[in-house]
Amino acid sequence: MALSGDQLERYARHILLKEIGGPGQQALLAARVLIIGAGGLGSPAALYLAASGVGTIGLVDDDHVSLSNLQRQIAHTTAAVGEPKTESAARTLTALNPDTRINQHTERLTSGNVDALVSGYDMVLDGCDNFETRFLVSDACERAQIPLVSGAVGRFDGQLAVFHPWETDADGTPGPGYRDLVPEMPPPGSVPTCEEAGVVGALTGVIGSMMAMEAIKEITGAGTSMAGSLLLYDALDTRIRRVKLRRDPHRG
Repeated sequence: MALSGDQLERYARHILLKEIGGPGQQALLAARVLIIGAGGLGSPAALYLAASGVGTIGLVDDDHVSLSNLQRQIAHTTAAVGEPKTESAARTLTALNPDTRINQHTERLTSGNVDALVSGYDMVLDGCDNFETRFLVSDACERAQIPLVSGAVGRFDGQLAVFHPWETDADGTPGPGYRDLVPEMPPPGSVPTCEEAGVVGALTGVIGSMMAMEAIKEITGAGTSMAGSLLLYDALDTRIRRVKLRRDPHRG
């Protein structure tokens, strides 16, 4: 598929990069990415993926925009307070780049719909705010053998991981999945939510942008995938650490 004149101009800075170029930009335009959560992490990730020319973005969120969201959820504006987040974000993304088709999944992710939702996409970015959804998404991606980019934030710290658990290393050991990072659901109340503990807004932009960057690498083949690793970011000390994840040998 040849790029139009407008597309050549819009994506010129990508096309100049030898790691992306015309073929990589065409791959972005053909890609279908599902984003879980149109909030603090999903907003910057969706904005940068739409700007990069990802052809189809699906947004899963059953929540509505509230005033307290606006300190970090940059896909929404004050005028959107009270609207479904999927509707508000879709309007913002379409205004940014009409090349990108936005699928609004204004529903809560459940065991009954997760496989059908995930199967319609090439990749999933999980920026949700609860462990139940994270386990549902990671298990569905593992079953469908779809790359999962997972981001999370605390008060001043964040983490990022990419999972390809169906791939094996040289000795045949499968790669790690989300359940190798978090084996079991934490007890209720053991991990405070951002409503309880607070979160600095710009932190969600840092991690959400990193999620978009890893998605672009996965789609275009640029650089080295960080699958099998966990990146830890401490904003207060401006410190980044990357650690290797291992598959639990007792996990199926």
